[in-house]
Amino acid sequence: MESLFISIEDWFRGILISGIMNNLAGTFDSVNYQVGQIATEVGKTPSAFSPAIFNMIKTLSENIIMPIAGIILTFIACYELIQLVISHNNLANFETWIFFKWIFKTFIAVLLISNTMNITMAVFDVTGNVVANAGGLIQESTDVDVYTYEEIQTVLNDSETGELFSIFLQSFIVQFIIYILSALIFVIVYARMIEIYLMVSLAPIPFATFGNKEQSMIGQNYLRSLFALGFQGFLIMVCVAIYAVLIHNVAVDTDIIGSLWGVMGYTILLAFTLFKTGSVAKSILHAH
Repeated sequence: MESLFISIEDWFRGILISGIMNNLAGTFDSVNYQVGQIATEVGKTPSAFSPAIFNMIKTLSENIIMPIAGIILTFIACYELIQLVISHNNLANFETWIFFKWIFKTFIAVLLISNTMNITMAVFDVTGNVVANAGGLIQESTDVDVYTYEEIQTVLNDSETGELFSIFLQSFIVQFIIYILSALIFVIVYARMIEIYLMVSLAPIPFATFGNKEQSMIGQNYLRSLFALGFQGFLIMVCVAIYAVLIHNVAVDTDIIGSLWGVMGYTILLAFTLFKTGSVAKSILHAH
């Protein structure tokens, strides 16, 4: 009878050990996959991310928003001409160069609004190139290598049944949190791109304000916001890369329970920092 209980215990221990190893492998493989995927997704330009959505946004911007921007530009050009006239004592001190100045400023403003889409795409081409280069430099893997697997296997074989059951539950919880993290990364990446599409759709309006010194602050802030969205991708890459290094160091620890709690702590930290990337990028570039 005692041998029967020992056989049942050994069978149960084998199931727990196998389940723990599968949970750990799935956990680190999932994070490693996200590190590889996020560099590809975040570094894409709006036109490459979803050509169908980009073409729709471009059509809406050029056919609906552009006429409104033209009206705003006309108003600003007239206002600028009035300001030039009254600034010289109502033409009492008449100088013909002010009209050439007004023509030149209006020409530049029309040129900017005519190339709105090209300028906005250039911003994301630059920032996308930065993200792509960062992804090429970030090579830290979160895979658990064979030596570490063997080390963990040895520790588990020497553990009591109750401790194995506790480790199994914790590894399952950590794996579940990692899956939530994967979904969170997906949401942040796609929400950022949707925000980019929304910003691009209204681009002609802030570009129409560059013809006047006072109103040009709107356009300048818009460009800063575009760069902030672009460099947010770089900050996301940095956050995930830091997490990959930290979780890799935790994974080689033979203290399974301590390592799992460390993974959970780093996972919560990553979730918090990912949400902060947008506000950090805007604060650095002073975008509102």
